[in-house]
Amino acid sequence: MRLDKFLKVSRVIKRRTLANEVCDQGHVSVNGRVAKAGLEIKPGDILEVRFGHRMLKLEVVDVRDNVPAKLAAELYKVLEETT
Repeated sequence: MRLDKFLKVSRVIKRRTLANEVCDQGHVSVNGRVAKAGLEIKPGDILEVRFGHRMLKLEVVDVRDNVPAKLAAELYKVLEETT
């Protein structure tokens, strides 16, 4: 699954267009490398998403196309969150 779609489906970022912009601006890295929106994500990948001064580090647990909002948090495990 594409990185921007995963961020949207997992509800880390609310809209896919915003997820795409965040990726293109270099605020998302996968396994320690800055990633573009089209990068394929798989379980076990480590994502770091920066929102201004806030940083969220996640491990991808599962990749699914459609997930109910209540189950979205099950797609990833939060490893670190700084504000």
